[in-house]
Amino acid sequence: MTIHYASCTFCDSVCGLEIEVTDNQIQSIRGDSADPFSRGHICPKALAQKELIEDPDRLRKPLRRRGSDWEQISWPEALEELTQRTVAIQRQHGNDAMALYYGNPLGQDYQALLALVAFVKALATKNVYSSTSVDALPRMLVSKLLYGNQALLPIPDIERTDLFVVMGANPIVSNGSAMTAPDIKNRLRAIRNRGGRIVVIDPRRTETAKVADEHHFIRPGTDALFLLAILNELFVHGRVTPDANVPIRNLDGLRRIAEPYTPSRVAPLCGVSAIAIETLAQQFAEAPTAAWYGRMGTSTQRFGCLATWLIDVINVVTGNFDRAGGVMFNTPAADLAGIATRLGETGHFDRWRSRVGDLPEFNGEFPVGALADEIVTPGPGQIRGLITIAGNPVLSNPNGRRLDEAFETLDFVACVDFYLNETTRHADLILPPVTPLEGSHYPLLPLAMGVRNMAHYAKPVVVAPPGSKHDWQIILGMVAGLARARGGLQRLVLP
Repeated sequence: MTIHYASCTFCDSVCGLEIEVTDNQIQSIRGDSADPFSRGHICPKALAQKELIEDPDRLRKPLRRRGSDWEQISWPEALEELTQRTVAIQRQHGNDAMALYYGNPLGQDYQALLALVAFVKALATKNVYSSTSVDALPRMLVSKLLYGNQALLPIPDIERTDLFVVMGANPIVSNGSAMTAPDIKNRLRAIRNRGGRIVVIDPRRTETAKVADEHHFIRPGTDALFLLAILNELFVHGRVTPDANVPIRNLDGLRRIAEPYTPSRVAPLCGVSAIAIETLAQQFAEAPTAAWYGRMGTSTQRFGCLATWLIDVINVVTGNFDRAGGVMFNTPAADLAGIATRLGETGHFDRWRSRVGDLPEFNGEFPVGALADEIVTPGPGQIRGLITIAGNPVLSNPNGRRLDEAFETLDFVACVDFYLNETTRHADLILPPVTPLEGSHYPLLPLAMGVRNMAHYAKPVVVAPPGSKHDWQIILGMVAGLARARGGLQRLVLP
């Protein structure tokens, strides 16, 4: 028996795992009590890593559609057919006739994430979509506009804060979206145990609201109004005290923006009393340290970017920005913001627009809500082929039924996935990668959002079967195939 140490890849908490292996078979999975970040905590998802590897329904060989059936084919055949059909569609209808969609698991895989950058450039299409646009683009756009880099994300220092305001988020269930914090329940409990307070602002009585000191039921979609009233109250009572080391421009302009939004005027619109708004503004400004945190609820609404920006503004003007106990930029071992700078991926906005809805791109991607329209609307630039990587948009994205119907009309679909599911059932080719524990692992994105700075590289726990491929190998194989199919890099071999 051998003991291996890894981290769970099934959510952003990246909990440490202690795994017993005998003869290349997983015997047990436990939380790693020596992991300084997760401290032995795991949830049922971690135990499913063993089930994933052993699942008889998991695909292990490339599949090609033959009418209503499937046939196994070799990796060279699968990659050759994928690239030839992709290039044929692009030659006939233009590069934008092929679309790419990728999902959250790539954020857990540093090798696949880096390979994706090369693949996007090789595919050379403006029709790129991802799960990011469902809940995270407002956060990334605000970071680009405020800090110059989409990967610079201010993280609540929940382990040292005295007042934690949670708005439109439910970290006890999400385990801390855009705030990597394993065992979040105990971390929140620790705030109260040391005399701090938790305030939740949410239309629902969430699991996090149940453990908070206060819960304010806000009317959905009015977060920006509420935040402007908080900002107004801070200015009116002279509680705007930004840190002198944080460069700020146009503070007077900010005051003028907030001036009309008094608590008494906003209260009837947002459903939170003027007294509650005034009191919270005072408490946040006077707390020794405070952190205001917002997530999906503040992002997935009409004024999501504005609400996200206002949260950052409130942290900045109260002196709770980039300091202990407030919100901070972490310094991970693998500097995601630095990598983004070196790759030229600090973020771009509105360089081009979608064909149907006139929606702006962000960092080369359109909102996934535009995908179905771009498939079913005839005309130059209509999407006729799709490649998905580590994603099931029919199940996980808004209006999945319409996506399901749209995918049925495509000329060609290829999926990098190890299951037959709601999306891959439309595929002409399915290319299954190995599972996470069969490869080396470094959670690049989650650790860039950690409430502590830490690093955790894990070697493969079990040996992948001969002839299998990791997702990064599949992605680079597609890059090489596209180059050869277009008549270049003739000697470039598939990994």
